[in-house]
Amino acid sequence: MIPVKNVENKTQAMNKCGRTKSSPFKLRKTTKGKGRTFLSTEEGAGMTKKGVSDYRKENPGSKLKTAVTGKVKPGSKAAKRRKSFCARSKGWTGERGKAARRRWKC
Repeated sequence: MIPVKNVENKTQAMNKCGRTKSSPFKLRKTTKGKGRTFLSTEEGAGMTKKGVSDYRKENPGSKLKTAVTGKVKPGSKAAKRRKSFCARSKGWTGERGKAARRRWKC
């Protein structure tokens, strides 16, 4: 932690990234309602577009993207992302993991 002098409140102290501990962006992990950031299990789990944009606001420089769900050309960047995700998630046995794999068409 970077030492900060003359701080009235500890939550105002800066962390290594230069952001305050009480970041103005807090990703709400919810699957219901208007401002939801994750899809329900029935919809295929994973993050919504809003969830990804909120995450990227909270973590500047992040390269997080939404799932590759449509038809892709063999050898394209999207096809390689899908192949990589499917290989990484092969061992996922939970309900949300299985739903995410279905959504990615693994």
